[in-house]
Amino acid sequence: MSDPAIRVRGLEKSYQALRVLRGVDLEVARGSIFALLGSNGAGKTTVVKILATLLKADDGTAQVNGFDVGTQPGKVRESISLTGQFAAVDEILTGRENLLLVAKLRHLKDPGSVVDGLLRRFSLTEAGGRRVATYSGGMRRRLDIAMSLIGDPPVIFLDEPTTGLDPEGRLEVWQAVRQLAEGGTTVLLTTQYLEEAEQLADRIAILHEGRIIVDGTLEELKRLLPPTKVEYVQKQPTLEEVFLTIVGGHR
Repeated sequence: MSDPAIRVRGLEKSYQALRVLRGVDLEVARGSIFALLGSNGAGKTTVVKILATLLKADDGTAQVNGFDVGTQPGKVRESISLTGQFAAVDEILTGRENLLLVAKLRHLKDPGSVVDGLLRRFSLTEAGGRRVATYSGGMRRRLDIAMSLIGDPPVIFLDEPTTGLDPEGRLEVWQAVRQLAEGGTTVLLTTQYLEEAEQLADRIAILHEGRIIVDGTLEELKRLLPPTKVEYVQKQPTLEEVFLTIVGGHR
């Protein structure tokens, strides 16, 4: 299918007088990793909740895997998996038991082989028999992402997947996200970290105060900055500095 996996046009959302989204437009190609970059309060999670049918937009349209989120929510839910900002795993169960529980809830045939395959894919085979309470943050997050893959959803939303992780845990999650795209899964990733978007994404959109202020590849984004700033971008400026530079250039 050549149509984008995700297409958003004119998305608006307000909470009383607070306008959270102010006409968001974006497209995500199938099998790609798309990073929605923004600081706290930019509206990233609101976009994800609308796309996952957990929240209704006030205006605009959105399609996921060819289905309209407003008129075909059931079809959208069949097409997606959502991983929130904190790992949704049961610490009392083992890693394998967590995966088996989800596989059985999805009524999969031969859930054991599915689980074993995911444990291998995410380098959790040796830890599969241990209680999740003994896992590191990175291992828990990898297990969480593995659980999201049960049923082979074509689109996965990862909402700030490295929140609270140490550098080693972040690297583990980055590798897991790369594996998703290598397997053909479309990933929409929200993050506050420019480095994370740079490492993972095919395209990056910066969401600022409810608007997409720039959307492109990393190289395209760098070309928007003044030449004197390109070297500094490679040295990982703060998100606020990137915003100030790009927003200033659009005034």
